[in-house]
Amino acid sequence: MVKNILALVFLGVVLVSCKCKKADTANTLEGTWELNYITGPRIAFDGLYPNKKPTINFDLKESRVSGNTSCNSFTGKLSVDGNKIDFTQPMALTKMMCLDGQGEQVFINTLQKVNTYSITDGGKTLNFISGDIATMRFTKK
Repeated sequence: MVKNILALVFLGVVLVSCKCKKADTANTLEGTWELNYITGPRIAFDGLYPNKKPTINFDLKESRVSGNTSCNSFTGKLSVDGNKIDFTQPMALTKMMCLDGQGEQVFINTLQKVNTYSITDGGKTLNFISGDIATMRFTKK
């Protein structure tokens, strides 16, 4: 009987600690991140974003995402479930004339294909993944 009680207590502690670990991972998404890698274009990263790198900001309390494409600002509803993330919902985007070429369009198109994320390097690196391919990488600001 004592062994059964101890086993239940141990199992409860393990389950609670697993739940806390998951919550901590979700909280590290909060804040502002700056893009430092994007897949696809044959143009060098610095050629796509010569003046300003895109940023993305997560506000988990308000379930909002916002940022800058290197030229225009965007904002919208944040949809996160575990490590799944959805950027296909409509977002508000300013319409300034961008002289930096195709960087903004590459950023928006790639962002809409992302379906999961991971946070690595002790919370310093955010990876956006499409299928099983890492398509974007950000560093915490």
